[in-house]
Amino acid sequence: MVYTSQQWQEDYYQERIDVPMLLDPSLLRAARQIYRTYYEVHPDHTQRPSGVAIDRYTFRGKLIFRSRPILLPRECFVPFSQLEAEIY
Repeated sequence: MVYTSQQWQEDYYQERIDVPMLLDPSLLRAARQIYRTYYEVHPDHTQRPSGVAIDRYTFRGKLIFRSRPILLPRECFVPFSQLEAEIY
């Protein structure tokens, strides 16, 4: 089967989504804190984020509301499903 560039990217991305991710507990804690802070500052926002993009070394991050995040090389993505396990 011959793949076009876009078909390959879609298949690759889909495979990466299906693999469960094991994250460093300190990254997970920092991502939860980023979400908590955002929620406390903006309680009127009802849109649920898809997750948090967080730098592996500085633990600085931002909420992501798109379904397919674009990450910098030092960043990792913590999906909201992993954040909500302890929040709710």
